[in-house]
Amino acid sequence: MSPVARRIPVSGEHALAIEPSIGGLDAAFPTIGFLPELPLDEHAFVFAIAVTAFLVAPLAIKRLGLPGIIGVVLVGAVIGPNALGIVEEHEAIVLLGNAGLVYLLFTVGLELDLRGFARAPENAALFGVVSFGLPFAAGVVGGVTLLGFDAWAAALLAAVFASHTLLAYPIVNRMGITQNRAVTAVFGGILFTDTLALIVLALVLGGADGGLTPALIVQVLGSLLVLFGAIWLIVPRVARWFFQTLSEESYFEFLFVLSILFLAASLAELLDIADILGAFVAGLALNRVIPRGGTLMNRIEFVGNALFIPFFLLYVGMQVDPSVILDGPRTLQVTAFILGTMVGMKYAAAWIVSAVQGYDAQERGVIFGLSVGQAAAALAITLVGFEAGLFGSHVVNAVVLMLLVTAVLSPWVTERAGARLVASEEVEPGGGEATDPRILVPLSTDADRQRSLLELAFVLKDDWGDEPVHLLTVVQPKSGGTADERVAEVASGLEEAAEIGDAAEVAVLPETRVNHNVASGIVRGSLEVQADLMLMGWDANRSFRARMFGGIIDQVLDRTKLPILVSRLGHPINTTTHIYVILPGGIDHHEGFYETVHVIKRLASRLGVGITCLVVAGNARQYERLFGLVEMEVDAEFEEVPSWNSVVPDLEDRTESDDLVVAVSPREGRVGWTEALAQLPARLARLPPQSFIMVYPREGEPEYDAQFLKIE
Repeated sequence: MSPVARRIPVSGEHALAIEPSIGGLDAAFPTIGFLPELPLDEHAFVFAIAVTAFLVAPLAIKRLGLPGIIGVVLVGAVIGPNALGIVEEHEAIVLLGNAGLVYLLFTVGLELDLRGFARAPENAALFGVVSFGLPFAAGVVGGVTLLGFDAWAAALLAAVFASHTLLAYPIVNRMGITQNRAVTAVFGGILFTDTLALIVLALVLGGADGGLTPALIVQVLGSLLVLFGAIWLIVPRVARWFFQTLSEESYFEFLFVLSILFLAASLAELLDIADILGAFVAGLALNRVIPRGGTLMNRIEFVGNALFIPFFLLYVGMQVDPSVILDGPRTLQVTAFILGTMVGMKYAAAWIVSAVQGYDAQERGVIFGLSVGQAAAALAITLVGFEAGLFGSHVVNAVVLMLLVTAVLSPWVTERAGARLVASEEVEPGGGEATDPRILVPLSTDADRQRSLLELAFVLKDDWGDEPVHLLTVVQPKSGGTADERVAEVASGLEEAAEIGDAAEVAVLPETRVNHNVASGIVRGSLEVQADLMLMGWDANRSFRARMFGGIIDQVLDRTKLPILVSRLGHPINTTTHIYVILPGGIDHHEGFYETVHVIKRLASRLGVGITCLVVAGNARQYERLFGLVEMEVDAEFEEVPSWNSVVPDLEDRTESDDLVVAVSPREGRVGWTEALAQLPARLARLPPQSFIMVYPREGEPEYDAQFLKIE
C-alpha cells in the first residue's frame, strides 16, 4: 500500500513532495499521514486557527502599546495566501468577514454620542465639515496628481482618512474633560465625518461604473433619502414596541437587534448602495434605545468584539500582501502621502475650528489628538474599495501601516494636550468620588422587578467604574424551618439576578442578611457595604399599610439618611424618550439637593433624552441656574407650576407611554415637604407612563453634597 503524497508549500511557488515508503517514515512517525494539507480547507482547522489568533494576537500586540485590532490584522497577513499560505480565503472567513464589516459600521452608529451633537449642533457641524473637508480635498488633489490615481480611487482613498475614530476616548474620559466644549464638538463631529465618508463611498461605487451623471446623483441621493427615512422612522418605533412587550429570555433582544442590523444592510443593497451604510444608519436609529452600560449593549459589544469584528480584521489581513512592500517603494509612497496629508490637514482643521470658536491652545491640541485617530472603520471603507477593484494591495498595506502610526500618535498627542488642558481649566468638578456610586439594591422575589431595578442600577453606574452593585435579600426566620435553610432558598433565587449582572459585565455581589425586621436588615446591610445610593422597587397594587409605599419602604426612609430611589417602571428603562422632573419649592435648600441633580442628569445623559423640570410653587429661573452649577450637560427646560393640584393634570396632558417621571421629595417634615407628596406616588402610578421614580435626597451631609458642584 502506497501512502498518498502530500505537497507542503515552503515559499513562493516552491513545494516539497514527501513520498515516504512502506515501513519508512510511516513506521517511524505513524501520525505523519494525518497532517492536513496546506492551505487548510477543513472547517475545524480554519476556525481553530482563527479563534486562537483572536485570543493570542491582541494580547501580544498590546504589550507593545498598540491596539489589539492591529494584532489580528497582522496575523491575517502572515497566515494568508500572500504569505505563508496556511489559510486561504475560505468561504466561512469570507462570509463572516463581510458580516463583521457590516457589524462594525453598525456599532459605530450605535456608539456615536448623539447627545454631544444635540447639545451644540453648530459646533459639531463646523468641526465635522472642516475636519472632513480639508483632508478630503487635499487627498483627492494629491491622489490624482502625486499618486496617479483616477478621480474615483483618489476620492475614496481621501474618504478613508478624512473621517476619524476616537481611539483616545479613554484618555479624555479618565481625565474628566469629556464635557469640555471642544471635546464635545469632536464627539458630535464624528457623526458628520463618518456619514460624509459613507456618502462618498456610495457616490464612488456608483460613479466608477458609469460616471458621475446628474441621473446618478439623483439616484444616490434618492436612495439615501429612502434609506434614512425608512430606517429612522420605523426602527425606533418597532424597537420600543418590542422591548416593551418582550417577556421571554433576554437573548431574544439581541436576536431582534441582529435582525434589524442585517435587514437594514439588505435594504441598502436593494437600493444599490453599500450595505455598511444601511448598518450605520440602523446603529444611529437604535442609538437612543440601547443605552450604554445595559445588558443588551454589553451583549452587542461582546459578540462583536469576540466574533464578528475579529473575523473582519482577519479577512482584511489576508488581503495584505507583504511582498508588495519588497517589490518597490509604491506602498511606502502611498503610506507617506496618507500620513502627511491626514496629519497636516487634521491639524489645519483643528487650528481653523479653534480660531473660529475661540478654543485655546490646549483645546486645539486635544481636538487634533482625537481627530487624527484611525481604526477599523478606515479598514472597512478600504476593503470595499479593494473588492470593487478601485484599490490594489499596496493601498491595503498602506492603510494598515497608517493604523499602526495613528494608534501611537493619537493617544500620545491627546495625553499631553489633555494634561495641559486639565491643569489650565478654571472650572473643575468638585470631587468625583461618587461618580461611580456604590449601589445597594434590596431585591424582592418578583423576577421582573429584579430585572428592572438592576437595569436602572447599570444605567446609573459609570462606564469605567469598578464599584459593584450589591444585591441584598433579608431573610426572616420563620417557624418550620431553620435560618440556614431559608438562606439557601434565597441564594438559589438570586441566580437569575446574578446572571443579569454577568451579562452586563457589571460586578454584582449578592448579600444576604437574617433579621426579624426586613427594614432593619436593609439599613444594616447598607451600612456594612458602605452604600452611596439605594434603589427600591414598589408595587402600586399592594395594599397601603403606611403613609406612602406601605410598610418596608417607609420604614427604610425613616431609618437611613442615604439617598433612596423608589421606582415603579412600567416600561424598559432603555426605551425612555423623555424625563419629567417634579421639583417642590424649597427643595434646593435640602442638604442632598446637588447630589440629586447629579443623579437626574446622569440618568438623562445615559439614556440620551432631555428633561423638563416642573417647579411647583417656586422660581424656575432659580432652579435652572442651580442645575447649571452641577457637572454634566443635558438638555433641560424649566417651567413653573402654580400648585400641587396642577401637577398631575399637567402630566396627564403631556406624558406618553415611554416617558419617565422623576419626583424629588424630602422625607416627611424636612425642608420642602408637603402633604401632597405623601399622595404623589399613588397618583403617579395612574399616569399613562406608569413609570416613575421618587428620589429622596441624602440628609445631614452638606459637605458630601458640595463635591457635585463646579468650583470656580
